[in-house]
Amino acid sequence: MSKEFEVHMLNDQGKSYAREMAGKFDELLDWCKKIGEPGRELSLTATKLEEACFFAKKAMAIKKENQE
Repeated sequence: MSKEFEVHMLNDQGKSYAREMAGKFDELLDWCKKIGEPGRELSLTATKLEEACFFAKKAMAIKKENQE
């Protein structure tokens, strides 16, 4: 199977990193919502942050040290 489609089971360290990463992206989105005007641009910001968080977590999960 191509590595792009592999499933990576996280160990405790990986799960901790994933939670911390999600929290940081959430903080950034909250800050953007506080200073930005609701609308298309803010909606796109949320979508792009969600996408960035997904790929950042995937990059972290690929490291063997974060896997079971």
